[in-house]
Amino acid sequence: MTDPIRWGVLGAAKFAKDHMARAIHAAEGARLAALATSSPGKAAGFQAFCPDLKVHGDYDALLADPEIDAVYIPLPNHLHVEWTIKALEAGKHVLCEKPIAMQESEFDRLIAARDKAGLLAAEAYMIVHHPQWQRAKALYEQGAIGKLVLVDGVFSYDNRADPGNIRNKPETGGGSLPDIGVYTFGSARFVTGEEPQAVTAHIRRENDVDVFAHVAADFPSFRYSSVTSMRMFPRQYMAFHGEEGVMRLTGPFNAGVFDQAELTLENGAMSVTTERWPGLNHYVEQVQNFGSAVRGEAAYPCPLEFSRGTQRMIDMVLAAEEGA
Repeated sequence: MTDPIRWGVLGAAKFAKDHMARAIHAAEGARLAALATSSPGKAAGFQAFCPDLKVHGDYDALLADPEIDAVYIPLPNHLHVEWTIKALEAGKHVLCEKPIAMQESEFDRLIAARDKAGLLAAEAYMIVHHPQWQRAKALYEQGAIGKLVLVDGVFSYDNRADPGNIRNKPETGGGSLPDIGVYTFGSARFVTGEEPQAVTAHIRRENDVDVFAHVAADFPSFRYSSVTSMRMFPRQYMAFHGEEGVMRLTGPFNAGVFDQAELTLENGAMSVTTERWPGLNHYVEQVQNFGSAVRGEAAYPCPLEFSRGTQRMIDMVLAAEEGA
């Protein structure tokens, strides 16, 4: 029997406690082994579901722990590149929260560090591990909707009542684009395999972070439109409109939390089919796929090269805003 991959978590982030640490704890072939935090009170929240969890008082101590094989990094965005590289240099595989970098040029360092270490380093882009998105990609490639004309989507929530949130702070890499633009942009790229050629953007800012962004883009074979916002009523929606049909995805980004994951396909014969995936946890799937890649059993669905393309699109949007 293959020994489980022993995971450490750098930082006691709420998201890690509520979702990713629990996913590591639940995943096959993985063991949640350690947490790095200087706050015993925050560690208690993790030990409530993982009583034997080892707690390190700082990040460097966890990286020096020889009993840790891989680390999950849920730190504020501006710290992702630094600690991903440190973890790789310490001999650990790395799964880092999105966005793993704040600009495309930073991927040069990340990829170089990954290749030098000979380890797996990836962005925690969980949706590509969900069968909802794998099915959407397969249907598109099979020609289920004919020639694609338009991809459109919305991802919104409202956190104006929490000004101290890292997403509302420019110094921690805040804004709707780095936080959730990765989903609306990356999902279109994942399904179609295409990259944007030109973009336009209307962006509204507060405290120097974008709180609303309407983006339009020309891809080689279709048009794209999306809205991301941290100041709107919560909504999640993606649709792929072709000449012969349309695919609509419900709960596309927080499956099982925002809504049940569903894919509805309507074709030219007015046939409507809906597929559902109740109860499936894409965070657990992500951890298990990461483990399979570490063990050499399968390629990882979201390599750094894919994440680099999404960041390139974010950079294009920000440049379009600056040039407006």
